[in-house]
Amino acid sequence: MNAAPTPLDPGRCPLCGGANGCAMAAGDHDAPCWCTQVGFAPELLARVPAAARGLACICRRCAEAGAEAGAGDAAAPDGGR
Repeated sequence: MNAAPTPLDPGRCPLCGGANGCAMAAGDHDAPCWCTQVGFAPELLARVPAAARGLACICRRCAEAGAEAGAGDAAAPDGGR
């Protein structure tokens, strides 16, 4: 017998499972979310499971870790942005 899939929690990071601090997921549609002020590396976004894409935000910790990993890319003159 197959177990039912775990429902997606939009308040949890799809990469680490921690709280993502998303203002929209918390129901605050008037406040700008922290994620609108940062860029996300394409490599980081590609790690989000297909079932969570566009439904759950990456947390600040994972976003910063992804940015640090991309900052070492010497081939990108703008720091990988």
